[in-house]
Amino acid sequence: MPIQTRRVAVLTFVVTACLAFAFTCLPEAGIAQEHPILTISGKINASDKAGLTFRRSDLEAMGMVSFETSTPWYKHPVMFEGVPLDKLLKNVGATGQRVVAMALNDYSTEIPVEDFAKYNAILAIKRDGEYMPIRDKGPLFIVYPYDTDPELRSQKFYSRSAWQVNRLIVK
Repeated sequence: MPIQTRRVAVLTFVVTACLAFAFTCLPEAGIAQEHPILTISGKINASDKAGLTFRRSDLEAMGMVSFETSTPWYKHPVMFEGVPLDKLLKNVGATGQRVVAMALNDYSTEIPVEDFAKYNAILAIKRDGEYMPIRDKGPLFIVYPYDTDPELRSQKFYSRSAWQVNRLIVK
């Protein structure tokens, strides 16, 4: 192969590899503030049947709370910070009794609305002070303060703790 052709091939490979790496890492670098990360639909106060969309900054503006808790997913207690789910549902005028949480990988779980106020569950945006990347349960994670009540340390509540949440459907 002539040297010029080889240089072009190597340069093409390097540029392609760099672009592939950049596009692969973009979602992990954090969700841009201007992009919606959550849609809430169903029995809510919205004129659009598609529901309401929220950016990360919209969720943070509602007021965040935090708590530290042990989980089955991490070796040590973790500090989660996010929006109280009961507050979020009040904000959208939710009237249903259950919420179906949908994840980016199509996992879904149905949660009684009463859980949110009763157990102070949150829609976590940060873990240990950092925004959660998609690769590690982000951008949104439904979390209960598992250490506050022995009942919460069970498969029933762990299965309601969806991560990579991108959609809530109020039923």
